[in-house]
Order: sequence, then structure tokens, then C-alpha cells
Amino acid sequence: MSEVAKFLEANPVQYLATVGRDGKAKCRPFMFSFEKDGKLWFNTGNMKNVYKDMQANPYVEICVASPSYEWIRISGKAVFVDDRAIKEAALENPIVKGNYQTADNPVFEVFYLADAKAVIADFSGNPPREYDC
Repeated sequence: MSEVAKFLEANPVQYLATVGRDGKAKCRPFMFSFEKDGKLWFNTGNMKNVYKDMQANPYVEICVASPSYEWIRISGKAVFVDDRAIKEAALENPIVKGNYQTADNPVFEVFYLADAKAVIADFSGNPPREYDC
């Protein structure tokens, strides 16, 4: 597992920023699902404004800080796919399972970040660590 995925798993509530359909910034709490085949996977419901915003403009940024004052920023393009295996894996999280129940739920959507770039930094004065993911 990559250092980026480890950081996201260790800090389970991230914040995902989109450009809203009104042209204004939107930021929401979000949860990382997992890393598979080098891709960072997330999920949402297609009835939510965040899904509609990403359909209009798929470029997003995710940010979260750790209790030790490190933080990560990840930018990329949200690419939605209809992949039953990915949905089944996402449903292993009890929160996701509680929201969507089955991979066949018509509102359940999964996406990964294409061309993702991540930066992990802290207040130490050391240079930030940059990753392609």
C-alpha cells in the first residue's frame, strides 16, 4: 500500500473540495475507500450535490490533517465507473454498507482519482513529499 493510502486510512475523515455548479467552492467531509491497482477509490450517492458537482466539473481536491500535524492534499479528476467488484469492496466498510446496502443499489457510485498528485507536509520545515498516485 502506498504512503498516500496509509495516510488516508490513518485519518479516516477527509475533506473533499469541488467547484459547485454555482461556480463557488464546496467542501465536504468524505471517506477514502481503498487503494486498488494504484488507484485511490471513493464512493458517494448519485442523488447528492457532490456527485452532481463532480459530473459538471470532475476536478477535486482532498485534504486531511493528522493528530501529529502532518497533512495531505490530493488533487485529481474524479472518474466514475460501474464496477461491481469495486462496489463490493467498498461495501466492506460498515458505514458504506449502512448507506447503500448492496452493489446493485442504483444510487451507489464509485470513483477513483485519475492523474492524482499528492503532497504530504508538516510544520517541521522539511520539504513536502510529493507523489503521483
